Amino acid sequence: MRPDITGPSRAISARRAPAQSSWGERLLAVGGALLAILLAAAVSAPEVALAAPAFGPVHRTPAGGFEELMVPSSMGPVKVQVQWAKNGGSGALYLLDGLRARDDQNAWVINTNAMQQFENDDVTLVMPVGGQSSWYADWLSPSNTNGQKFTYKWETFLTKELPDFLAGYGVSRTNNAVAGLSMSGPAALRLAAFYPGQFKHASSFSGPLNLTAPGMPEAMRLMMLSAGQFNRDSLAPPWSPAWLRMDPFVFAPQLRGVPMYISAATGAPAEYDHPTSAMGVVDTFDAMWIESLAMVGTRALQARLNALNIPAVYDFPLAGTHSWKYWEAELWKARPYILTALNG
Repeated sequence: MRPDITGPSRAISARRAPAQSSWGERLLAVGGALLAILLAAAVSAPEVALAAPAFGPVHRTPAGGFEELMVPSSMGPVKVQVQWAKNGGSGALYLLDGLRARDDQNAWVINTNAMQQFENDDVTLVMPVGGQSSWYADWLSPSNTNGQKFTYKWETFLTKELPDFLAGYGVSRTNNAVAGLSMSGPAALRLAAFYPGQFKHASSFSGPLNLTAPGMPEAMRLMMLSAGQFNRDSLAPPWSPAWLRMDPFVFAPQLRGVPMYISAATGAPAEYDHPTSAMGVVDTFDAMWIESLAMVGTRALQARLNALNIPAVYDFPLAGTHSWKYWEAELWKARPYILTALNG
């Protein structure tokens, strides 16, 4: 029942009105004095009084969800596709794309089940978009054979700009793993070798891991021209310090202490090779010889690491070509080692 406000209580309120008015006047005076003090402080120290509160980025999707971020960089905004850790954990796996990386989506998203593989793990998947023929390196200059307007600075992006940005979402700068295939295989090893404080594990699938081997600079020139008309010399002239710094065979001693999963197949067609057209046959043939080339370089790095007494986990399937379904399978094999490194 609502109280009766028309009876004695109203009379009591009326009798108390003068006292309330007196206290109201006093509060108003005190409030005015405080306002004057605050205004004076604002005039004397505007940088303090006018400073806006700092807020971090806000997740648009819940933990475990998928989101596309636009990350500022010296190259311009870079799209990064992210699957957030299921329970909000801070560890992350960077999944790098191949030579023919697209500008709209990372191929790990559209060509594999990578997100499903890690959907029940408390690990954020970080999948940068773009970087065709970049080798995920900091280039010397823009490519002068295709009209590129900016200089690739992918190593800077992956080791400074991107982790700084993701830190605002609670992603660790120090508890990360990185995996790459083909072009990005040596890049994954390079990032772990030179930034061990950021990456605790590196995986390379079918990567050319001996870039200074005879014929490799020429092969890279042809591959980069075929994928976007990029000039290899704008990346780094062969045998220059920048070139040597990209070669796992050269920087192998710096891989000591880095947990690694390294794989390559023989190039023989296997379960995922079923060409149904003439172009399919040509593509399969290309995937065969490129994979066999990756196997040679990977075996060379294995021998180099063995000589240095640096351990790694290796997988050399007897069959398999240079294509995404095989890399999907290798990621699944690498998964327990990645999770152990991130959760250790």
